[in-house]
Amino acid sequence: MQFPAQLGAAATDATVIRILLAGALGMFLGLEREWSEKAAGIRTFALISLLAAVFTVVESEVLLVVGGVLVIVQGVLLAVQGLLADERSGLSLTTSVSMLVAYGVGALVAGGFVLEGVTVAVLSSLLLVLKRELHSFAWGLSREEVRAATEFAILAFVVYPLLPAEPVAIPGDFVSVTVELRVIWLMVVFVAGIGIVNYAVVQSYGGRGVAVTGFFGGLASSTAVVGTMLDHVRQRPAASSYALAAILLADAAMALRNLLITLVFTLETGPLTTAVLPLGVVIVGAIAVAAYAADWDEQVEMDLDSPFSLRNALTFGGVFLLVVVLGAVASGRFGTAGLYVTAALSGLVSSAGATTSAVLLYRGGAIDGETATVAVLVATAASILVKAALTAPGPDRRFASRVALWSGVVLAGATLVTAALLL
Repeated sequence: MQFPAQLGAAATDATVIRILLAGALGMFLGLEREWSEKAAGIRTFALISLLAAVFTVVESEVLLVVGGVLVIVQGVLLAVQGLLADERSGLSLTTSVSMLVAYGVGALVAGGFVLEGVTVAVLSSLLLVLKRELHSFAWGLSREEVRAATEFAILAFVVYPLLPAEPVAIPGDFVSVTVELRVIWLMVVFVAGIGIVNYAVVQSYGGRGVAVTGFFGGLASSTAVVGTMLDHVRQRPAASSYALAAILLADAAMALRNLLITLVFTLETGPLTTAVLPLGVVIVGAIAVAAYAADWDEQVEMDLDSPFSLRNALTFGGVFLLVVVLGAVASGRFGTAGLYVTAALSGLVSSAGATTSAVLLYRGGAIDGETATVAVLVATAASILVKAALTAPGPDRRFASRVALWSGVVLAGATLVTAALLL
């Protein structure tokens, strides 16, 4: 049993530790300003954080507000002083804002929000250190890229919080269907985010090989990779080797995307680990065949106009919602067979949409894990088959035959693994 004196000593020790941490974080923030030879450096920042910590510990809101105002005034004076000293450099408010951030960090840590205070300090210091890289990145963006980033931010940080958190029932007496609008929208953001990462990789590495074209192109649209490769084969028959590899790598990327959707969005209800091995066979098998068949010295250019398309994102969202409703209706009216048919038909257009449908039905308790896994695998198989079918009308019959053969080999391996797991 602890006595009041012991409890008071423990509380005092915790307060002292938070004050010391506030001062240390202030010094950490001031390091970059010191190295940059600014008017306010490591000592000033440490004192500002300590001042906020003291005012927070004594629980005086008046002093805390007055201290914040004084920091703002001091920062403005430093900015004006810097402008008068070097009129060509313009008005720089970075140091002034950094001082206010240091004040906020001190208040957060002293108030018990240690993790939040450390996070703010680390991110702020990172922004200060990466000044040159961030400016170079910002000036290197095109108007289309800035617009795409803004639209994506609206989808992720404005629309998502406005959607209802609870499942919403679809009106109608035909079948009882509820959908999680937030989860569907989060899926839209997730897929769009993959597309943005893909865009950044392609822009950075350009046409440095078939892996960029096939794999990263497959993350955005595996079907689009087929069209690109068919154009290459039509214009240059010798390109069939790396075209085959690109299509198989697109299949691998598509399966990886479906696996991520399956795992990430079932964490709360129990991850669908039964899908890991079959989809893993598709991923590893497709990559292995591509490694065997590809001519890795080939250079393949892949042009992407924009990192994000609002129209495409909304279309994805509509497809997801439609597939979810159709899958629920088919499952409710025709059982698992109806769900599998819906997954197969949806996979011909968007395996991600069919995967999302199965995941959401599993989350809502409408289907069990085994049924959801089979539906995901059916959609994945349909996507692989439709890409192989799209090569059939192409100019090179031998190329189409090789795509069909190796796609069949990959699917056969996944089918055998699935049967061994579920039977």
